[in-house]
Amino acid sequence: MSTVPEDTAHAETARQLAEHHYYTALDLVLEGHHEQAVEEYRQAVAADPKFTDALHGLSRALQDLNRLDEAIAVSKQISAIDPDDILAHTSLSILYQKKEMVPEAEAEGNKARVLGWKQQLKKGND
Repeated sequence: MSTVPEDTAHAETARQLAEHHYYTALDLVLEGHHEQAVEEYRQAVAADPKFTDALHGLSRALQDLNRLDEAIAVSKQISAIDPDDILAHTSLSILYQKKEMVPEAEAEGNKARVLGWKQQLKKGND
């Protein structure tokens, strides 16, 4: 009989599966197979919906495929999971710029800058 609670074991297994798909996706991106990478990233997120590294990869792969609306939706998902994720706001700023949505791009860029400053101040006080 296992001493690990069943829900913890399930979470660990889900994370391992998510990481497997994530690393497969990274390899596919390096090989230039962005469409296949998107599918692997999606499988990683299906296994672990809060795996933000996989979501960042998915957003970038979608951006590389010029599927900007989908990339924006994924970056917003990251921001919902972790509102302090600087890269999510930076990605949104870049994506909005590519869509010529200047006010939205500037707003997200400002959020990223403020979060960066807060992190710097926090490190300085530690």
